[in-house]
Amino acid sequence: MGTVLYASREPRGLVNPGASDDSYEGWTGKFSRNSTKDSIYAPNGQKPVRAALVALVRNEDLYDMRKSVRELEDRWNHKYNYPYIFLNDKPFTEKFKQGIRDLTKAKVEFGTLEEGTWGYPAWIDQQRAKEEREKADYIKGGSESYRFMCRFQSGFIHKHPLLRDLEFYWRIEPEVHYYCDINYDPFVYMKKHGFKYGWNIAPDEYEPTVRTLWKTTVDFMKENPQYVADKNILDWVRNKDNTYTKCHFWSNFEIVDLSFYRSEAYQAYFDYLDRAGGFFYERWGDAPIHSIAVAMFLQKSQVHYFEDIGYYHPAMSHCPKGSKEGGSCVCDPGEGWANDFTCAKRWRAIS
Repeated sequence: MGTVLYASREPRGLVNPGASDDSYEGWTGKFSRNSTKDSIYAPNGQKPVRAALVALVRNEDLYDMRKSVRELEDRWNHKYNYPYIFLNDKPFTEKFKQGIRDLTKAKVEFGTLEEGTWGYPAWIDQQRAKEEREKADYIKGGSESYRFMCRFQSGFIHKHPLLRDLEFYWRIEPEVHYYCDINYDPFVYMKKHGFKYGWNIAPDEYEPTVRTLWKTTVDFMKENPQYVADKNILDWVRNKDNTYTKCHFWSNFEIVDLSFYRSEAYQAYFDYLDRAGGFFYERWGDAPIHSIAVAMFLQKSQVHYFEDIGYYHPAMSHCPKGSKEGGSCVCDPGEGWANDFTCAKRWRAIS
C-alpha cells in the first residue's frame, strides 16, 4: 500500500458528521490536478487516509460476516471503497474469500496471525488458567479461544503486517447491523480533528471478568507516571474513592488512529498487563483495556463519540435519536438504548 499524503481540507459536513459530503472542490492535497472525489475513492484509487476495515474472524463465520459487509457496503463503503482486511488464526478457505469478494469492489486482503500472537505466552501457568475456565460462570468464561482473541485484539492486531502501513482502522465484526447511511468519511473526519479514538456504545464491564484489572492498572501508573496524560480522562473509569467504574467503550465498534496503539505508553501498558496474566487467570477483555488506555493516555478532545452511526451487535445497540420517524437511519431509539447507559451519561458529563 503506497504512501498517501493527507490533505488538510475539511469536506462539507464535518461540523455535522451526518451531513452530505458530496463535494471535494478546494482539496489541497498532493493529488493530481485532475483528481476528483470519484477518482480518490475508486476501488483502487488513492484514498485521503491510509485506512481499512479490519475483522478478526473464522471461516465458519462467513454467512454472518457477509451480512455485515453487505450492510457496510450499502450504507457507506460503496461510495468510498476503503479496503477490507480479514485475519484468522487459521488459513481462510477459498469459499470464504470468494464469499467476501462477491460483495465489494474494494480491495480485500486475507491474512493469518503471526506466531506468538495467538495462544499462551511462556510465563502463563496453563493449569491455573484451566482451573479458572472450569469454575467461571460468566459469558465466555469457559472459552480458551476467547481469551486468545482478547489478548490478540489488545496487543497485536495493530502490529500485523497487513496493517503495518495503515494510519487508521475501523474494526468490524460478523452478525452486526449498521442502521444509518453514512454520508461522509469518518477517517478523514477523525484525522482532520485530531481524534485518536472513536466509539458509540459504552456499557460497564462484568466485574468477575476484571477482578484485578484496575489494581494492576493503578500499580502500572505508580510505576510509570511519565505515561499518564496531564489532562487525562481517568475520572471516567475511576470513582472518587479510586475504585473502578468498569466503564468501557464496546470495542467491537471502534475507529482508531493506530499511532495510539503503537505508542510507547500503550505498548508499556499492554506488556505490563500481559505479564500479570489476567487474560487467562481472569478474562480481561480488549474493550476495558483499550478504554482504560484511552482514559490514561488521551485527552477528551482526542476521543469522538460517533452518535450519528447507528449500530447493533448482539445484545446491545445504539440508535440515533429521531430515527424511527425520519432521517436516513431505520431503527427504533426505544430499542437502541445504549445512549442511556450510565457510562455514556458519565462520559457526556466529563468536562
